[in-house]
Amino acid sequence: MGYGQVMSLHKLSRADRQRLMRFVCSFAWADLEVKKTERALVQKMMNRLHLDDDERAMVKEWLRVPPRAEDVDPQTIPHAQRKLFLDAAREMISADGEIDPEEKESLSLLEQLLS
Repeated sequence: MGYGQVMSLHKLSRADRQRLMRFVCSFAWADLEVKKTERALVQKMMNRLHLDDDERAMVKEWLRVPPRAEDVDPQTIPHAQRKLFLDAAREMISADGEIDPEEKESLSLLEQLLS
């Protein structure tokens, strides 16, 4: 994420930070496996977002068990934050250096739903 996006991250409400991390974690699970590099990226994102202990515990649980599909609804993403969410999803699926067909399909679907 570029500098401008880091600035945007600081403006997110608690609910928006949690929504973003649910989406990020759901993309980490897109290929049915959360790799070490993806976990490292999630950790970096948690640091960038300055998540508190409760929020960090939720995110760690989403890395253990994927977020429920009904909790990852693209229609709940505020219009002004859609690019931020897409960029975070792109960063997650490329974190391990390879983009699996499932990850590519999930990203494509998210792009379609947000356009």
